[in-house]
Amino acid sequence: MTQATISHPQSAILSGLRVVDMTEALAGPFCTMYLGDLGADVVKVERRITGDQTRGWAPPYVNGESAYFMSTNRNKRSLTLDVKTPEGGEIIRRLVDGADIFVNNIPRLSSMQELGLDPESCLARNPRLIHVSISGFGHTGPRAGQPGYDILAQGMSGIMSLTGEPDGLPIRYPVPISDMTVGVYALVAILAALYERERTGRGQAIDAAILEAQMTWLCPTAGSFFATGVNPPRLGNQHPTITPYQPFATADGYIIIAGGTDRIWARLCGVLGLPDSVRDDPRFATNPARNHNRAEVVALVSERLRTQPSAYWLERLREADIPSGPIYLLDQALSDPQILARHFIVTLEHPVAGPVRSLGFPVHMRDGAIVYRLPPPTLGQHTEAVLGELGFDAEAIAGLRARNVV
Repeated sequence: MTQATISHPQSAILSGLRVVDMTEALAGPFCTMYLGDLGADVVKVERRITGDQTRGWAPPYVNGESAYFMSTNRNKRSLTLDVKTPEGGEIIRRLVDGADIFVNNIPRLSSMQELGLDPESCLARNPRLIHVSISGFGHTGPRAGQPGYDILAQGMSGIMSLTGEPDGLPIRYPVPISDMTVGVYALVAILAALYERERTGRGQAIDAAILEAQMTWLCPTAGSFFATGVNPPRLGNQHPTITPYQPFATADGYIIIAGGTDRIWARLCGVLGLPDSVRDDPRFATNPARNHNRAEVVALVSERLRTQPSAYWLERLREADIPSGPIYLLDQALSDPQILARHFIVTLEHPVAGPVRSLGFPVHMRDGAIVYRLPPPTLGQHTEAVLGELGFDAEAIAGLRARNVV
């Protein structure tokens, strides 16, 4: 399988920046992995013995290493540390005080304050720091400090009320969309804060909430609600304002057609062999009319598509420049020639698991801006190296281990 090119780290955009990553699960690690892809030195601070909770989110394992953990933790160095011990607390504060970016997912502000890791304390010691808190609900409001999970955000954001068939139950997205969304928004805020720091010399405090991040997916739907005051119904695979825009059955499977404009509708009629009288029928000629008469449109399109296999229709639709595509299983999606041509699958050699594949940074940039240099770390793999950078010699590190600090 084609893999991404491994670039030289000095050419990356964020090379020279230090990130202290005190996060686990998905939202924070997803964000910090991308910071690592952009070239930052990411030090992942993990609990002694167990580490990031996703090290236990398995099976599957690969030679004892969690596939889940490895999917979101490349380009990081792992330091194990008990931050609740006096010495561990001092070490994490020293790390943060020397960092450019500190990312944590400690849910309660009071817990951060006890450790001296709250935004005010950190920025007082390190005024150039970008302090990032990722939590379920943020650090203000009546739910501040409450635990938050992806499924809660999917439900409370209104997203789940829109998923599923019209007469069925609300459905959770089968991937953790809320966690990944807040991770990306945190990344955007970090990059903006770095730009601000270049202009002003000052750091920034970022408070990213999973719930609000998930609610951004409602932009067009919320716009419709603000305009009408009406809760939208569940539509299954249909689009609320575009017809036809959904999966359709063929003679041997399913394909997707996205008929976003009236010109596409006209071309689709030609491909399907529908007469001009159907194409130009006032009930179907415009998108609002097709929405109003959706059942008839879907029936017309469905009847024709069932006469030929998927491959036949996809070729005809492609020739007519009609947005369309297959519905892949995961193995098909990951081996699609388009994905391979863009080198989106990254392969790195792991010291225990061997060659480990993961999905790459989803934006291409020139001149080696994105780098894939470190496989996901084993637990505590870089403890000695990171402590050495803080000035601890071998004897001092051995003492910390003996006292169960690292």
